[in-house]
Amino acid sequence: MACPSLGTQWRLASRAMAKKELLAEQLDPATTVLMTVECQQGVVGTDSALPELAKQARESGVLNNVARLVAGAHRAGVQVLHAVAERRPDGRGASRNARLFRAAERLPVQQYSGSRAVRIAEPIEVADEDIVVRRLHGLSPVSGTDVDPLLRNLGCRTLIVTGVSANVAIPNAVFDAVNLGYTAVVAADAIAGVPADYTPAMIRHTLALVATVATTDDILGCLAPGRRVTRA
Repeated sequence: MACPSLGTQWRLASRAMAKKELLAEQLDPATTVLMTVECQQGVVGTDSALPELAKQARESGVLNNVARLVAGAHRAGVQVLHAVAERRPDGRGASRNARLFRAAERLPVQQYSGSRAVRIAEPIEVADEDIVVRRLHGLSPVSGTDVDPLLRNLGCRTLIVTGVSANVAIPNAVFDAVNLGYTAVVAADAIAGVPADYTPAMIRHTLALVATVATTDDILGCLAPGRRVTRA
């Protein structure tokens, strides 16, 4: 196979540099919020209601990458927000207008409010300054929740999206964030879905059209301690 010409190598290097500069510009710690989506025990933990998804999130390194991003955000003074999906034991207010919701009612592990299932899963560390937003209905961690007003009050302009699943909640979060005027950054190796090959296809053919796609290492490089911001 022929090696790329010097001109091609230069163009590729230039594009990579431009992408890195754009990401650094977007990830100003003072106006960036990192959101974890449904990274809870009952979804990605060892006692998950969705064992296939949990296995993919853990064995692929996605959950560890989410934990790395959360730790990096804490070091840089970036606000972290955890979006949790749960339901009341009596089911009041829960959505039932889609097959997904009705199937969830029959799962052996329920995401009951106050239970272990809705605690943030290890190895993600929750700091005192983190915000946890809990929703009782719907598919999106953003629309119909407190997330948007909280982001605006925090002065957020860029939302980093991590977690699960690439099938439903992650694209919902990205689309809602973009529609509300935020810049969305998707941590490609910190989101998971099933089957495994669905996630890269979703990123390439859909999310990359509306969001900046970056790796965990790329994002952490932009959230270096030298850029730390102190929030009130």
